[in-house]
Amino acid sequence: MDPLQEFPPQVLRDYALLADGERGALIGPQGDLAWLCVPRWDSDAVFSTLIGGAGCYALTPRGRYTWGGYYSPRSLIWNSRWVSGEAVIESREAFAMPARPGTVTILRRIRALDGATRMRVVLDVRAHFGAATMRETHRADDGVWTGRSGPISFRWTGVPGGRRGGAGPLTAEFELGAGEEVDIVLELSDHPLEGDAPVADECWSATEARWAAAVPDLGIGVLGLRDAEMALAVLSGLTSSDGGMVAAATMSLPERARANRNYDYRYAWIRDQCYAGLAVAAHGHLPLLDAAVSFVSARVLDDGPELKPAYTVTGGAVPDERPLPHLAGYPGGSDKVGNWVNQQFQLDAFGEALELFAVASSHDHLDTEHWDAVESAVAAIERRWNEPDAGIWELDNRRWAHSRLTCVSGLRAVAGEAPAGQAGRWSALADAILADVATDCLHADGRWQRAPDDQRVDASLLLPCLRGALAASDPRSMATVDAVVATLLNDDYVYRFAHDARPLGEAEGAFLLCGFLLALALDQQGKHVEARALFERNRSACGTPGLFSEEFDVTQRQLRGNLPQAFVHALLLECSAVLSPEHGKERANT
Repeated sequence: MDPLQEFPPQVLRDYALLADGERGALIGPQGDLAWLCVPRWDSDAVFSTLIGGAGCYALTPRGRYTWGGYYSPRSLIWNSRWVSGEAVIESREAFAMPARPGTVTILRRIRALDGATRMRVVLDVRAHFGAATMRETHRADDGVWTGRSGPISFRWTGVPGGRRGGAGPLTAEFELGAGEEVDIVLELSDHPLEGDAPVADECWSATEARWAAAVPDLGIGVLGLRDAEMALAVLSGLTSSDGGMVAAATMSLPERARANRNYDYRYAWIRDQCYAGLAVAAHGHLPLLDAAVSFVSARVLDDGPELKPAYTVTGGAVPDERPLPHLAGYPGGSDKVGNWVNQQFQLDAFGEALELFAVASSHDHLDTEHWDAVESAVAAIERRWNEPDAGIWELDNRRWAHSRLTCVSGLRAVAGEAPAGQAGRWSALADAILADVATDCLHADGRWQRAPDDQRVDASLLLPCLRGALAASDPRSMATVDAVVATLLNDDYVYRFAHDARPLGEAEGAFLLCGFLLALALDQQGKHVEARALFERNRSACGTPGLFSEEFDVTQRQLRGNLPQAFVHALLLECSAVLSPEHGKERANT
């Protein structure tokens, strides 16, 4: 049977993530890897049934079953679990770590926990988003399958039997008795696979050790501990060895059906990287902070005032957006690769970079080269702060209040870490920009408005107050929080802004980033109970594996947009520290 028909797309809440920092896969309830790009995040997909392409890798029980699953603690080791009338089966799934450049190794360990069953395996490697077929497939005397698809080589070991009919997928079926266990290992690479095949036990041991080092026990007192550690695992899994963290593992998953709002998020946004750095720093987790500082500072030093909003994880240019018309798309969407953000100027990125550098300095993790990046970012603000930009929501160019206020908060933050001479000059610049925003973006109600010609309230205007552009007790901060609560809150979920006269949920989904921002803002103003309640409400808007997308359809209780969305996990992680009882005690004692 055609894998496209046998393994159709599921609702996003049912997908789990496998990742090793260099690439990621989504695995569905039928044990189907429906999405994977090789060798890197922004490469062409080899498994793409998620968005209507060919290519899939599935391991599924025969017969009737119900599905579930869970992550092993503090890791992206996923355990698919199926219960049938005769058996309980688990398949342990992971990308082998440490990651290898150009090569991903997919580990699958199938166990019959209770009873016996029959399992079916389907492998259809289809490079170039499904356009390239498998060729040169061969099964050696030792049972190892090899082959190619386009530029991608594969080696498949541990498969009991297997056959290929014509140009179709490789398939195999095998019996799994009570208590039995089978290891299957698939390697996919952009170069020929030579030497001995990996040993499953050794790969599992190394992978478990690497996750234990990457995601430590965050300790007692952290709010929503399990979700916080899951968020840290997601951010770790999305961060490459070059320090770049992709915004999401996927592309083209629609934010709203048939609205042409589907994008390619397999790139590293400066903004998201800074959010993640601040979040991990709140827990004292410095390796990911160092990765963020290294990546962002390199981009600032390379490009200065021409800093792009996003880059590839290796620091390269994001390719131009183009359609993939040969794919059917995820239901309700169409497929696009690349992103038009590469043509935009986003002023707030400089302020966010300064906030990141200031936090790193406060942990004594900012070296001389990074301070050069600080000065470059400040110089860029001096030169460009009065220019219109695309803003945080990447819309039309205006003098957005959020962008300018973020420069204020970044300048104030880094001035607190700088020598007196620089601190005075940077603080004066912050004062000048704040005064300018107050002349054209202060609403008659005393709150901040979006832009000089747009009086609407915007949840992004919570951020500068949170980061220190002005005090939480400032009447403008308090009025802005009150306005967000009054106009952008629905069923305890927060929306970005009101698009028009329609009810909030008819224009777009609730924006989970904004829900966590409002929780932090309420806590900052001393409304700790309300903040905790909002945090709990927002962290319930995840799928079965605990992953969050960008938007949440409140009416249908469904995830919308690319998955998993890094900045949502980052703000959840920050909330888990800042809203915790332990943090409250520290605050009360200072």
